[in-house]
Amino acid sequence: MMKSKKQYRTVAGLFVLGALAIGAPVVAQASLAMLDTLDRGGWELRYRDGSAPRNICVRSGREFIQLRHAGDSCNRFVVEDGKAQVTVQYTCRGNGYGRTNIRRENSGLVQVDSQGIADGRPFQFSAEARRTGSCR
Repeated sequence: MMKSKKQYRTVAGLFVLGALAIGAPVVAQASLAMLDTLDRGGWELRYRDGSAPRNICVRSGREFIQLRHAGDSCNRFVVEDGKAQVTVQYTCRGNGYGRTNIRRENSGLVQVDSQGIADGRPFQFSAEARRTGSCR
């Protein structure tokens, strides 16, 4: 029985990698429910490297997934879907890819770590995001 489970995981993993490689949509069986628990409204991102803070309007919590590919239509694969933490890997055909980890501290405070390629250049950042009020 263990051998068949291992074979199943291997085949499933190869399917996902193959689908990502050819740009086919991957449907993840995850809800990302933790992101739904975040407060809606204006949020400020403070980057740990000292870059200028950035304000975003959060409507669903999913805005944190693709901060460097905002507005792009990307295929997503959910790596981790926990109560306090999610990790999503995504591919934006023709514009790079990324992997983002979001850790919830409370409904108005999250930690975001992301890395990937955007516009042909690598990126990596860590930031703290706090709710600041209404969207502006």
